[in-house]
Amino acid sequence: MPYKNKPTEKLFYKIGEVAEMFDVNVSLIRFWEKEFDILKPKKNKKGNRLFTKKDIDNLKIVYHLVKERGFTLEGAKQKLKENKGDTINNFEIVNHLRDIRGFLVKLREEL
Repeated sequence: MPYKNKPTEKLFYKIGEVAEMFDVNVSLIRFWEKEFDILKPKKNKKGNRLFTKKDIDNLKIVYHLVKERGFTLEGAKQKLKENKGDTINNFEIVNHLRDIRGFLVKLREEL
């Protein structure tokens, strides 16, 4: 599973919290923010990044393409540019299948 337990619902998440969710360095989150225009966290007066649920969902898509499917950054950008809708749908299907698999494995262990 690429990201740890689903976060409790908050309006904004600090970059450290987001990096922990994905088990990556904060610097990678900053780098992806520069590289992918779908990542647009808010910044407070101090300049700290504040990520919304939508930002985290977009990060999940980037993570899926780059870390799980092995796309290069340019390949991932192109995939999002050409067919963002299908990419999101495929990502959601993979997540549902992963959840079903987890449920079935847990069920098997309980039997």
